[in-house]
Amino acid sequence: MNLPSVEDLLKAGAHFGHNPSKTHPKMKDFVFGVRKGIHIVNLDKTVSQLEIACDFAKELASNGGKILFVSTKPQAKAIIKECAIEANMPYITERWLGGLFTNHHNVSKLIKKLKELRQKHGSDEILKYTKKEQSLSKKELEKLEKLVGGLQDMIGLPQAVFIVDVKNDKTALLEARKKNIPVIAICDSNNKPDYIDYVIPSNDDAPKAIALICRAITSALKDGEKKAASRKEAGSKKE
Repeated sequence: MNLPSVEDLLKAGAHFGHNPSKTHPKMKDFVFGVRKGIHIVNLDKTVSQLEIACDFAKELASNGGKILFVSTKPQAKAIIKECAIEANMPYITERWLGGLFTNHHNVSKLIKKLKELRQKHGSDEILKYTKKEQSLSKKELEKLEKLVGGLQDMIGLPQAVFIVDVKNDKTALLEARKKNIPVIAICDSNNKPDYIDYVIPSNDDAPKAIALICRAITSALKDGEKKAASRKEAGSKKE
């Protein structure tokens, strides 16, 4: 696994929390102290918590599990998408679809529609329609790409969720809780860590800090996939 060091996280600004008045009481165990009016995250604990989360992600991937990457905040969208694609995992970067976990059947219909439109626009079939109909169909395709494009290969519910900012994407956290889906999340000092199974204390606004943590999770998932492949190869040789 490619875990960042304390120095790496420090350079990325992962240690900057919030004003002590905004710090959630349950996050105080992850705070080192106060500097210039803001709480400083204990990066030693960030590294240890991240390692625990990565071990979980690696084991999950080694057994064929999927983790849904989630972040709709502007500074995290690109890195979340990049890391999820690299790890061959589903992702959401535009907006959370209400009922994704609690009413997955309806979301499955949108994914099916997206695949149908892709096929239509990727073949001569689209030429059967008028220019106006083609334009409307293309707009619908673009809309669905944004909404569910990152979910196209997700069969059923994921085995875990990775959330960058639980305040920003609170609905994802609550739906995961309702369906007993484990949650990995970056938690800033002002976050409430309840319902989060794997808390990673860190600044959740700094792009470089977000990137370091996301890439560590991705690295763990890729290691897990390699472990699964090796296990499968060993089983094939025995046969």
